[in-house]
Amino acid sequence: MYPDRVVSGMRPTGAMHLGHYHGALKNWVKLQSEHPCLFFVADWHALTTHYDDPSIIESSTWDMVIDWLAAGIDPSQATVFIQSKVPEHAELHLLLSMSTPLGWLERVPTYKDQQEKLADRDLATYGFLGYPLLQAADVLIYRASMVPVGEDQVPHIEMMREIARRFNYLYGREKDFEQKAQEAVKKLGAKRAKLYTELRSEFQQKGDDEALAQAKAMLDDAQNLSMIDRERLFGYLEGSRKLILVEPQALLTEASRLPGLDGQKMSKSYGNTIALRDDSDTVTKKIRTMPTDPARVRRTDPGNPDKCPVWMFHQVYSDQATQDWVVQGCKTAGIGCIECKQPVIDGILKEQEPMRERAQQYLDDPSLVRAIVADGCDQARKLAQETMRDVREEMGLSYN
Repeated sequence: MYPDRVVSGMRPTGAMHLGHYHGALKNWVKLQSEHPCLFFVADWHALTTHYDDPSIIESSTWDMVIDWLAAGIDPSQATVFIQSKVPEHAELHLLLSMSTPLGWLERVPTYKDQQEKLADRDLATYGFLGYPLLQAADVLIYRASMVPVGEDQVPHIEMMREIARRFNYLYGREKDFEQKAQEAVKKLGAKRAKLYTELRSEFQQKGDDEALAQAKAMLDDAQNLSMIDRERLFGYLEGSRKLILVEPQALLTEASRLPGLDGQKMSKSYGNTIALRDDSDTVTKKIRTMPTDPARVRRTDPGNPDKCPVWMFHQVYSDQATQDWVVQGCKTAGIGCIECKQPVIDGILKEQEPMRERAQQYLDDPSLVRAIVADGCDQARKLAQETMRDVREEMGLSYN
């Protein structure tokens, strides 16, 4: 069984904003201390929608990586790399495309949705149709067990699982597999072999997921098995195939509660963002000019926090006492909107301070960022090459 591993990536969109931080980066920082993590810049994915103007990809990549590091991504804990610097992603994408049904790609919910949203672009390309398959290759090549995603991305993870399952079915056939698997069972020792057989029967005959989990845990603890025997026994549990690619699980990320300055989703295209590294004067000006409850025309007019975008910021940045003060003061006109906004300004600046400090060293010496990414690309490529060696062998492409 392969170790737990988390993989996630982002398209290079340039400098990150607080919506990115609360929607993804904050979670990445937490995950890196719990599991081995690989975080990558999805520069090839950027080309699926912006193939006609790739000029900003490079500068956007470095800006984004600096923001990741500023947010707390630690290169001593996580592997940070650029997708196109690990060409094995493209090779696996190509090989998976040979056996992936066209209908699987056409039914991805975001396919038609994105075509409608980006109607000004010509997206009738193979690259755009095939991007969920490239996304699958990005994850499967590291045999990742977990992918942090929002609910809207869960169908993509389900498709990754189907692609891995189909690949294992097609290419995990090993000559005399059952005989070799049964020989491997004996190596567990009499007591464990009996338990393995019972648990396998429970799962295959009754669909008992708990029995499957128990058997997998037992195999994880079996020290006397070779890697190939372990793989055989994991495959034998669920059928009669070796496991070559791992089926990843969706690790649901809590949706960001932070809106844009106008109450819509925070997005550069709406011009309503606060960048991770905006200076204090810029942050102060942006918050002070935020729209508030339209009912509060004059300072003496009472308002309703639920109709004010600033209130949503308080729910992220203010403690309970401050929130109570805001509700009471707004509804009774006891406080003005400028007073109400100050704790939000203070909260954002406090959150940003360590980010700006961490970013400064990379802005002063860009070679530090290049070195981190170069090391990350080397680490990621070693893992990718291991997977591709196995994939080529099972597909008859190793030519030993």
